[in-house]
Amino acid sequence: MPWLLPSQLEHLSSSPSQRQCEQTSFSFYCAVRERLPVWLLEDMRGMEVFSWEDGHPRAFLPSEALLYALVHDHQDYARHLLDTYSVSALRAPRCSFCCRRSSGAPHLSVAVRYDRVAILGMMAAALKHGDSLTDYLESRGGCSHVADAGKTAVQLAVELSRPDCLLLLLAHGARPASLDAALQRLVSCEEAERSRAQRCLDFLLLFLPEPAAPRRLQDEPRRWQSLLGHQVFSWLCGLAPPPLLLQALRCLARSGPDQISTLPDFLQPHSWQ
Repeated sequence: MPWLLPSQLEHLSSSPSQRQCEQTSFSFYCAVRERLPVWLLEDMRGMEVFSWEDGHPRAFLPSEALLYALVHDHQDYARHLLDTYSVSALRAPRCSFCCRRSSGAPHLSVAVRYDRVAILGMMAAALKHGDSLTDYLESRGGCSHVADAGKTAVQLAVELSRPDCLLLLLAHGARPASLDAALQRLVSCEEAERSRAQRCLDFLLLFLPEPAAPRRLQDEPRRWQSLLGHQVFSWLCGLAPPPLLLQALRCLARSGPDQISTLPDFLQPHSWQ
């Protein structure tokens, strides 16, 4: 695979057939990176052997091709894979490092990490007619050696300050966790990232149930009152109901993805409508 180190490739390349698979795998990776036409990519995937598994060559799976499309933001190819293969394109492929079937939802993690909001919306649309959308959005990262292991997509979006991804996830039913992490991110991030961190916090506030006050609010009440405003601070601490404007915005946001466009401009997503 193209993301393996040279020393790992040398170890894995134990036969001419396996080396050929690795070469064609890299060619396919480059073709997706160059955003070649969908028909050509599917011809390559269907007519050539790219992957080596359990001592045998096999064609790339749609779920593996979708990971490449996510990394390189090939939206036309992602749309084709999801339209053609539906939820099977979102199945976790085998991990290339430990050779086990990955758990969790690696496509979600990749979409959030690379800020692929458009493809993330396609993924949600592919699942919305079934009963598995909420469970899928709550899935955590896979193998323990992966950077995003054990994290939900919402947690990752907060940590990386991906507000548009976060709003899409919340609007489709993901649980609004990580309020404490969002507060910490707001005060610890660089100035250039602060507006995105603030938007992440704003979106979480729209979808939170009745909140329990994070400890940091109680430890530094003056600091957080100045950052959040007295009314929002009092609400988060359980001392007052949410401000009327916030209540109205929460009702709109929680009515479903179709109502997001009715929110004020400062809460509108920048990359999806």
